[in-house]
Amino acid sequence: MPRKARSVDLTQVSEWDDGTLRRKDDYLAAEEPLEIRVGEDPLSVTMRTPGHDRELAAGFLFTEGLIQRREQILKLENAEPQDGANRGNVIQAELAPEAAPDFTRMKRHFFAASSCGICGKASIDSIRSRLLAAPNPAFRLDAEILVRLPDALRSLQNVFERTGGLHAAALFDPSGNLQVLREDIGRHNAVDKVIGWALLEGRLPLSDSVLLVSGRGGFEIVQKAIVAGVPVVASVSAPSSLAVQLARELHLTLIGFLRGRRFVIYAGEQRLAGNAAKK
Repeated sequence: MPRKARSVDLTQVSEWDDGTLRRKDDYLAAEEPLEIRVGEDPLSVTMRTPGHDRELAAGFLFTEGLIQRREQILKLENAEPQDGANRGNVIQAELAPEAAPDFTRMKRHFFAASSCGICGKASIDSIRSRLLAAPNPAFRLDAEILVRLPDALRSLQNVFERTGGLHAAALFDPSGNLQVLREDIGRHNAVDKVIGWALLEGRLPLSDSVLLVSGRGGFEIVQKAIVAGVPVVASVSAPSSLAVQLARELHLTLIGFLRGRRFVIYAGEQRLAGNAAKK
């Protein structure tokens, strides 16, 4: 049996406080590698916070374009490596024949996606080639509801409150009700966990949901949201230039610096109902 996932580790540290040094217990966000396999072939390894690993794997397979619908996942389960190492850190997927990946191409793709030097034009072109539909154009969100979401997110971040070291992603409905929240040391992993939950629960596309993420709104997060059909993505920090470009091109509403009663709309202003008059 796979071991129980542990999202928090306890350690001993030394704390210096105004000239006094003392030993104390401290909580750390857990970080371990997760290997995702298709059949017996390794597909990807990601550093993540243990927990909701099946959702993470499902979300990764979907947002990276290996599958297009839930039915193409025939089996998704924890696997034990033959050498006994990495217990609980391997998820094995069995996919429908039409979803079987070309591993020569996939290895190049996932190596490039993890590098810092990936070309922006190549990134956008790869999204265009998937013929993704623009998110729900009829979706509207009241600005007064939007500004309440960060406080709701923070109040529900159980592991963050103990460690201060995790990102969160959450889905809310148009009335501001929480649908799901996931935490992870990687913000893109948190988003994959949320989308994987929706996929496994048969809730895709997420055409009536708002995705809120801690930290910044980068290209990968916008790309994953568009694949899942999310019409509005908001973050408490800044988006990247490539994220804004993609959001504008594919008509997603992208919001940054969502703090207090202020936010910046980088794309898709038309979805924000109840806006104040422009000056």
